[in-house]
This record gives sequence, structure tokens and C-alpha cells, in this order.
Amino acid sequence: MKETRNGHGDTLVCATAADGRIRCMAAVTTDIVAEAARRHRTSHTVSAALGRTLTGTLLLGAGQKEFDRLTVQIECDGPVGGITAETNARGQVRGYVRNPEADAPLNAAGKFDVGAVVGGGMFYVTYESGFRIGLYREPYRGAVPIASGEIGEDFAYYLAKSEQIPSAVALGVLVRARESGETFVEAAGGLMIQVMPGADSATVAAVERAVSHNPHTTTLIREGARPVDMLRSALGDVPFEVLEEREVGFACTCSYERAASLVSSIEAGELEAMLREDRGAALTCHFCNETYRIDEPSLAGMVEKSRNGRA
Repeated sequence: MKETRNGHGDTLVCATAADGRIRCMAAVTTDIVAEAARRHRTSHTVSAALGRTLTGTLLLGAGQKEFDRLTVQIECDGPVGGITAETNARGQVRGYVRNPEADAPLNAAGKFDVGAVVGGGMFYVTYESGFRIGLYREPYRGAVPIASGEIGEDFAYYLAKSEQIPSAVALGVLVRARESGETFVEAAGGLMIQVMPGADSATVAAVERAVSHNPHTTTLIREGARPVDMLRSALGDVPFEVLEEREVGFACTCSYERAASLVSSIEAGELEAMLREDRGAALTCHFCNETYRIDEPSLAGMVEKSRNGRA
């Protein structure tokens, strides 16, 4: 995972407070969001929407075990059409939107109107375990209506309604336009504070006060704050213990080998038509927008294998 402009790679911190009754996660995800925006060529507003979703998914999946996978899907009626993000226990995240060019005018506060490009719909979270080693269990899927489309509020609403965990969620993406019109992600990150059963009411009140006065996430990151600094700012005088700090990054599981395997599984007649008409094949991964090209000799070999297998 690469280093950011200030010499630090994107990182995520997990912490606890109030004898474990408050769980805290914070992450700086500037490079992750920049990479996603570059790969998908997203508009400024969609860069903010996808970036918040990627960050929120990382935070929500921070406690996963080695072979777990968590997927967040936003099925919406706004112009973005839908957002999907997926993360694993290694701190890798990937994601995409259906319409990367969607956009909306700035809102009344002069900020990107993420809620307008998302619109209404449903917010889904799917937990899967053991999928990489064949020990697949029935996945758990929670669903709630989209609360606002601003993403952070939707994660908080999901946790409160589907998992009965009152939470404060702050997700931010600061996007600027270069002179070329290209999207430049200046800062991105977020934090998630979850109140577990049995938390002391005075401590909860103190956290609520601190969070309500906390500077914007991207303001802190632009000033050089790391995840621990973000939690210290959000929790105020409430002491906390860092349990883990790890690197996180944008990563996809696609590969040329997987693309070739998928093409080779196509029915022989279709393969022959592709060879005859296109002299090759191309597959593009939704998650990372990488295109894999199967050249004519390779495709001809697949056709030959398919013919022999059919014979």
C-alpha cells in the first residue's frame, strides 16, 4: 500500500473506551478515494458519494475475521443509480457506482449535494464468512431505507435500526477540480463511534458533546491529523485505548487469469463468434474498471479446447 503525499499511508485505527462499552474506529482514506475516483472517472459529487461509501464500509468492517467479507450496497433512484463497496479483514476495499458521471448543483451550503445524486431507496449490508477457503456460511443481510442519501447518516441509521447500535458516523471527502477539469481528492476519511449496551450515561453524554463540537473530518485531515488524532478530537476528555492500527488501501481481486477463466467457460458457439467477429475478447471489472483483453491466439486456443471437450 502506497504512501500519501505527507509520507503516511492510508490507515485505520480501532479503539475502545468506557471499559469496552464504546467502540471507536477512524480512518484516513485520501489515497483510496483518489484511486477510486481516478479509476472510475467520477464527477466531483459522485467522487464524494463513492468516497464516503468506501470509508464507511472500511469502518463498519473493521472487526472482521480473516476470511470475512462485508459488502455495502446502496440501491437508489437518484442519478448515480447505485453504489457498491466491499471490504475484507486485510483492510482492502473496492467499489463502484452505476453512473460515474452523475452530478447535481451545489446545495444551499455550497457543498456537493451527495443526497441529490443518491436520492431514495434501500441501504443493504451483507456479512459473509469463509468465502475464500470454501467454508461458506449463509450470509447475513441487513436492510434499511436510505435515511438521507448523505451516506454518513445512512450508516448511522443502519446501525441503529438493523443492529440496534446507537452510533455517531462522520464521513468526509474534500474534492477540488484541477485546471484540466480533473477531480483532485485533497482529503478523505471518517470515524465511527458505537455505543454498546451498558455504557454509562454520563460517558455517553460526554461523547455526544465532544462529537457535536468536533471539526469537520476533512478539516482535521488537511491539518495533518491521523486516525488517532481524529478519535482524540471526537472523544474530547473521554480516555480511550488503541487496540489496533493498520494500513488500508484500494485493492481488487480481479486478474487476467480470472478473466480468461470466465471467457473460457463460455459456450463454444459464442467463443467462435467472438473469434470470428472481434478477433479477441475484452472484459472490464465493475469494481476497479480494469479491462482485460484476450488476444486472438489465446481465444483460438480456448475455442480449440472447447471443441475438443465437446467432442
